[in-house]
Amino acid sequence: MKFFLCVLGMVFVIEGIPYFAFPETIKSYLMKVYQLPNGTLRIFGFFSVVIGLLLVYFGRN
Repeated sequence: MKFFLCVLGMVFVIEGIPYFAFPETIKSYLMKVYQLPNGTLRIFGFFSVVIGLLLVYFGRN
């Protein structure tokens, strides 16, 4: 459980850095993401999940 909390904390740190350092750029980027079709976002999300699962698999073995 300690390892999970450590990893979760690092995810929050890494995800928070761009919002802290470049808030205006993030806002414009999110507006562009908002305009993307749902299918494109689903494909991007699917590949993100697959890559994440592969990283976890290879990291555990």
